Amino acid sequence: MGQLIKVGITGQGGFMGSHLYNFLGTKSAEIQRISFERNYFENELILQNFVKSCDVIVHIAAMNRHEDQQVIYDINVGLVQKLVSACEATNSTPKIIFSSSTQEERDNLYGKSKRDGRQLLENWATKTGGKVASLIIPNVFGPFGKPFYNSFIATFSHQIVQGEQPTVINDSTVNLIYINELSQAFYEEIIAKDAPKAIDAFIVPHTSSRKVSEILGLLKDFKIQYVDNGQVPKVDLNSFELDLFNTFTSFIPKDYFPRKFTKHTDNRGAFVEIMRAGTAGQSSYSTTVPGITRGNHYHTRKVERFAVISGKASIKLRKIDSDEVFEYILDGAEPAYVDMPIWYTHNIKNIGDTELITLFWINEPYDPKDADTYFVEV
Repeated sequence: MGQLIKVGITGQGGFMGSHLYNFLGTKSAEIQRISFERNYFENELILQNFVKSCDVIVHIAAMNRHEDQQVIYDINVGLVQKLVSACEATNSTPKIIFSSSTQEERDNLYGKSKRDGRQLLENWATKTGGKVASLIIPNVFGPFGKPFYNSFIATFSHQIVQGEQPTVINDSTVNLIYINELSQAFYEEIIAKDAPKAIDAFIVPHTSSRKVSEILGLLKDFKIQYVDNGQVPKVDLNSFELDLFNTFTSFIPKDYFPRKFTKHTDNRGAFVEIMRAGTAGQSSYSTTVPGITRGNHYHTRKVERFAVISGKASIKLRKIDSDEVFEYILDGAEPAYVDMPIWYTHNIKNIGDTELITLFWINEPYDPKDADTYFVEV
């Protein structure tokens, strides 16, 4: 086993930064994450200690929107200047991966801030022998984005869940990349063997192209099928639709669950429909003795449903970069279900005095070698 690559991410707490930080957490055999906090840019000594600790720095910290475009430019260029100054003060030459944008070529101050920030880093690399790789990134979307800030998909999802009517201002075709795919691109650059060139820049290819109105239509359908009717819509594995669905569901409030089933009874007994879906999946069930907990893991792409049909259970969820725990109490006397959001570690515990019977549904066939299960305590 080789030496771990020490990686720090400026903007770790933001949309792209937090996803990349969590993604790199699944690569612990290769990478050691060096934590970064927003206030590091306000303290020269702390920032200097940070850059000295890193083999690779992914510079994502930036302002995307502000009513005054000059503020965006000044902040974004200023952050690069502070990073360069910290490296120079400590004679540190980490590899810096710069998060740029396809807006570099546009006539706006955000694009200019990315263009000029990249030039500052390249000048530093030329002068000191450092290495800079700039990733020019298309429109990014994914779960936990900030509405009215990170992407129109985050804005639309938020508005639809809140019962509002989004407006399409410009129905253009947009080139997109899902956040997991972007994290993979960063990861590949982090672990890449050093190229002969100390300065490099490349365009991260988009993975899908859709009209704004088409995306809005899909999101509205998700609302009708999933939120209103409890049905998982048709989303093929490893598809844009699945990524969009997982993005949409991240905006559903946690008090949406648990959801009660409709129970049909007659003189023969009872019938409960556990799952209706427009997509293929795999069903299974477990029995759990009193006091035992199952799970304590999370997924990065799977859609999963837990349905308690007998006994009493506590289901807990925690987003892996948060301390907040959501708990749901389910009782088989009133059958109900909870769906497991991606990037939330979850478990289920038998808190009753009898055997617990739980039915599981997942949107892909079970594979014991599947790498999309990561074990972390709730």
